[in-house]
Amino acid sequence: MAWSKLKQQLESFLSPALFGKVEYLSTSYRYLPDKAGLCYIAVDKKNVLNMSNTLIRWYQTELEIKNDSDIQIPINNEEIEAVRKDTKGSVPEDRLKVIARSRKITEYAKELLSAQSSLSKSNFVVIANKFLSSSIEESIESNDILLNILALVDRRVGKKRILNMTEKMKLKHPIVQYFFELRLRTYEN
Repeated sequence: MAWSKLKQQLESFLSPALFGKVEYLSTSYRYLPDKAGLCYIAVDKKNVLNMSNTLIRWYQTELEIKNDSDIQIPINNEEIEAVRKDTKGSVPEDRLKVIARSRKITEYAKELLSAQSSLSKSNFVVIANKFLSSSIEESIESNDILLNILALVDRRVGKKRILNMTEKMKLKHPIVQYFFELRLRTYEN
C-alpha cells in the first residue's frame, strides 16, 4: 500500500480530539527507490517517535530499568503470597514485598527491552498494516509498542476503556505511557 493511502487510513481512525495534534509523517528517498524511508509520529509538530530516536526515555540495559525511580510496579497480594510460598515462610513480612517487586521488575525489564528491540527493527508500514487488519483489542493487548500507540490514539478506544487501562499502562514502555497520558488529557479538557 502506498504511504499516502496508509496515512489516510491511519488518520481516519484517529481520535477526533487528537486530529491535527498527532500526525504520521514519512521521509522517502527519491533517488533510492529500494531504500525504505523513515516514518515518524509527531505530536504538536514535534517528532515524538521514530524508530531510531525518541524524546522519551530509551533504556539500554535491564539494570537501568530496575534503577529507574519513575517506574512504579504495582504488587498484589497474590504475588506476595507466591513469594511466601516459595520461601516457605522463612522470610520476614517486610521483605516479601521487596522480593515480589524485584521479581516483577525483572520480568518487566526483560519485556521492555524485548519490546524496544523489536520496535527499533520494525518497519512502521508493516506494523501499521497489521494494526489496520487486526482488532483493536489485539493491538491494545500486544507487546508491540507501535501497535499499543496506534490503538491508544484510535477513536474506537473510548473514555471508559482508557480510564480502565490506568493500571495496565504502568507496565508499558514510557513512550506508550506518553500516548496514554496524551489521550487522558483529551478527556480532561
